[in-house]
Amino acid sequence: MVQDRWCNVVVGDVIKLNNDDFVAADLLLLSSSEPHSLCYIETADLDGETNLKVRQALPDTAAHGDDIARLGQFNGLITCEPPNNKLNKYDGRMEWRSKTYSLDNDKILLRGCRLRNTRWCFGLVIFAGKDTKLMQNSGRAKLKRTHIDRLMNTLIIGIFFFLLAMCLFCTIGSGIWESMIGYNFQTYLPWEQFIGPRDQAPGATAIASLVFFSYIIVLNTVVPISLYVSVEAIRLVQSRWIHWDHAMYHERTDTPAKARTTKLNEELGQIQYIFSDKTGTLTQNIMTFDKCTINGKIYGILYDSQGNEREVTDSTPRVDLSANPYYEKKFDWHDRTLLDAIERGDEDAHLFFELLCICHTVMPEERDGELIYQAQSPDEGALVSAARNFGFVFKSRTPNTITSVIQGREVEYELLNILDFNNVRKRMSVIVRRDGQIRLYCKGADSVIEQRLHEDSRALMQKTTEHLNKFASEGLRTLCGAVKDITNDEYERWQRSYQEASISLDDRDAKLEAVYEDIERNMLLCGATAIEDMLQDGVPETIEKLARADIKIWVLTGDKTETAINIGYSCRLLTDEMTDVFNIDEDTLAGVEQQLLKARASMQSEAADKHSVAFRGNQEQIQAGEDMAGFALVINGHSLSFALEPKLEMLFLEVGCLCRAVICCRVTPLQKALVVELVKKHKKAVTLASDYAFAQFMFLQRLLLVHGRWSYFRICKFLRYFFYKNFAFTLGHFWFAFFCGFSAQTLYDQYFISFYNLFYTSLPVLAMGVFDQDVSDKHSLRYPRLYVPGHTDSFFNKKIFAISLLKGIIHSLALFFIPYGAYYHSSNHNGQDIASVHVFGFTVATCLIVVVTLQCGLDTAYWTGVNHFVIWGSLVFFFALHFLIYANFFHYYEYVGTDRIAMGSAVYWFTVLLTSVVLLLPVAAYRFYKMDVNPTLTDIVRMKQRLIHSQSKSSDFTSRVRSSMGRSRASLRSGYAFSHQEGFGRLIKSGAMMRSKEPTAKEKKTPAPAKENRANSSEVAENDSNDVKLVKFVTKT
Repeated sequence: MVQDRWCNVVVGDVIKLNNDDFVAADLLLLSSSEPHSLCYIETADLDGETNLKVRQALPDTAAHGDDIARLGQFNGLITCEPPNNKLNKYDGRMEWRSKTYSLDNDKILLRGCRLRNTRWCFGLVIFAGKDTKLMQNSGRAKLKRTHIDRLMNTLIIGIFFFLLAMCLFCTIGSGIWESMIGYNFQTYLPWEQFIGPRDQAPGATAIASLVFFSYIIVLNTVVPISLYVSVEAIRLVQSRWIHWDHAMYHERTDTPAKARTTKLNEELGQIQYIFSDKTGTLTQNIMTFDKCTINGKIYGILYDSQGNEREVTDSTPRVDLSANPYYEKKFDWHDRTLLDAIERGDEDAHLFFELLCICHTVMPEERDGELIYQAQSPDEGALVSAARNFGFVFKSRTPNTITSVIQGREVEYELLNILDFNNVRKRMSVIVRRDGQIRLYCKGADSVIEQRLHEDSRALMQKTTEHLNKFASEGLRTLCGAVKDITNDEYERWQRSYQEASISLDDRDAKLEAVYEDIERNMLLCGATAIEDMLQDGVPETIEKLARADIKIWVLTGDKTETAINIGYSCRLLTDEMTDVFNIDEDTLAGVEQQLLKARASMQSEAADKHSVAFRGNQEQIQAGEDMAGFALVINGHSLSFALEPKLEMLFLEVGCLCRAVICCRVTPLQKALVVELVKKHKKAVTLASDYAFAQFMFLQRLLLVHGRWSYFRICKFLRYFFYKNFAFTLGHFWFAFFCGFSAQTLYDQYFISFYNLFYTSLPVLAMGVFDQDVSDKHSLRYPRLYVPGHTDSFFNKKIFAISLLKGIIHSLALFFIPYGAYYHSSNHNGQDIASVHVFGFTVATCLIVVVTLQCGLDTAYWTGVNHFVIWGSLVFFFALHFLIYANFFHYYEYVGTDRIAMGSAVYWFTVLLTSVVLLLPVAAYRFYKMDVNPTLTDIVRMKQRLIHSQSKSSDFTSRVRSSMGRSRASLRSGYAFSHQEGFGRLIKSGAMMRSKEPTAKEKKTPAPAKENRANSSEVAENDSNDVKLVKFVTKT
């Protein structure tokens, strides 16, 4: 053994890994320190999952242990698939000592994994360097950009061309001035020495060419380079607001909300589509055995004396299961008839629970004398737990046996095969032998089980289907079970086919699937289970608010249609107020197309009938109230496969986007990815799937309606103000060019130019971008319609930018020409002329700072101590710094004393006052007029918020007065319940995941407006009753 760098590892090397080491190449596990040569790895760097995975070496190679000599002589021949990026699949075979071994993913350690809970292991390098699956998955990183980013980049390019146009204009002006005037005044303003004094036209052209580059330097501040730095700073703080929000902290799991990126916060304020799974996202992912049907009879339903169903409540007595020493105290069951059937030896009930007890991949272990089950899915754990509590206890397992305690009697089964689950099969089976009889137990989705039943079970399946529909209507997750007796000859013949398929390198999965199909047919139905997965807290309220915010929610689930629809109503994704719910369930391409066309025609017809459009000036407003009407689409996985074909995908997307909610049921993970990709591609969306994390679905409403909306509101207001102040500042040089012969002389002194964006105006706008909010978080949640403007870019778009630019141009004109007119024939009280370029420039600079700072104050909707400090502090800092810069000890600075000359004259102060009033008074007047005549929903909510705040203050004052007065006198006293992963069956059969035998220690529909519409009285009135008691993912996806 030699120690070397991982970059020197090559194919064929045998390397040793110690606990916590990273795997440096794709390895075939040869041996490990653990019993049965198990190896535990963490794959968080590959798939993000933190739970440990199990790998196991072949028994023949595991015998080498840590014998370096024997491992060094290993000379097997491995034939495998070429390098690829499939992390969960490996097909290969090994020829060694005249034997052929099947190699799959359960024997492979991939590069990027980390060894855990294993002292050491040895592996043979089969792929290294760029051939490893990790590197095969490496691609060019896709940089996510928000809509604001893309718009901002476009505007910056436009501003740059605007800069070039101004410089070109000044160049032409300079050439004309030098040719007509400057040429004749060379005695006072001599040309450069390299230009001949008699070359009028060529000389003027040469000077103008140089002036072009000078004006590029002078006017470059119109291109806001510092804008990007400021935007990133604001986004960083906004991300911290999300992380620090106690209202999004889940105390039970000690999980705060996390923003894993700082670049997409404002996109949270423009979300139009939410794609969500059901299990574990809308639900708690805590499964409980609720009902079952066995041989056509339902268990788990209580009836009263009249034969009517009785609701189960907390006060309903539980069935006493304490006679079973393995029962669990937390297991609830209220129907005594099932236990009675088991106790009297009902064969159907025994067979049903025997199936639940045996057909699974659960691993048992003992902790403090208590039997604990480790299940990779909560569905499977709930089924095995149910069987345990009814006396069918799964006790232990080895690679070749399963031991159970059935009604107090220990029974051992010989485990022959496990036909593992995957998302295509939607079922799993085990083949066991007991007392010479071979039997197959299978459980899976009702649709796949039904196709594989014997003719003798057809009648029972019809009855069971009725029960399944009833379970699904209650939102329960359903699963069917079936059995099949196999003869020894049939099994031997099938086992040979299975062995051949398992070592094949050519399309191994398809061959195994064909072998599985051969044995899993003509089965006899046992019954079906119904598992309850409760909704998370606050899910209905969250979905309702998101729908009122005009966010369309698509739920992609593997549950059957009836279960998905029932859950949709339970969580208010579907409502009784909806105009129609379209169910797409045809089995042919033509049938699906016809249903989609019919749904589109119905929605378009309804829209034409119900949307009343009123025109006010040039603004079109849709007079639709805050009702929860609209349409919903429900489509099953089979029909979805047709809808996603190129011929129908655009029709499906159009119909889905017209709906308030879409539910895709019985879909595979691949179909989920295709649906999301379809919307991303054609809606030019950005997905935020992994960029934000929070513990509960209810926190989503606060993330979007509060933090998302605030982030979008703040960044838009910041951009509007930033562009305005830069244009107001820079264009002063442009107007001054007309009076300085287009010579590129600056209007302001050099320190002011340097400090304008750095000190004088940076902090106020940053504080506004970090702290500002138009309405409080409570009102943002109370009025979800406040979120709608983000869908149409109402707060910042090209039109808003043009208005900000025009405002900056107008203000720059006033800032230049009002002081110009004031100083044109000005003099001090002694009659001396005080007009000079320096005094004039200082006066314009003062007016500029005062106006843009007060404008920032007018734009600020939420004042904090920080806002007061930076706004008023910026004004104080401007005057203090200029007093210092213009002081006498800067003897060689040409602006020395300018401030005292200017401030000693009443003209200076009058000019500053007049300019501020002329520029800011119309802005304030227009805003008050607009708020009074045509208020937006935001304006009305803010007025209500202020009214409530003032009432609260008045109430507090009254309470204090009464309290003070009181002290002076005496006191006056159904779906498919089987979330699973492929691969566990092979591990169990081969002995993986087995512990050593030594004892162990503790182990409605609202149309999207073109802009923020005038407030709807319906929404505000809806919340009036609560005002006295002021008291939670993919954008453009």
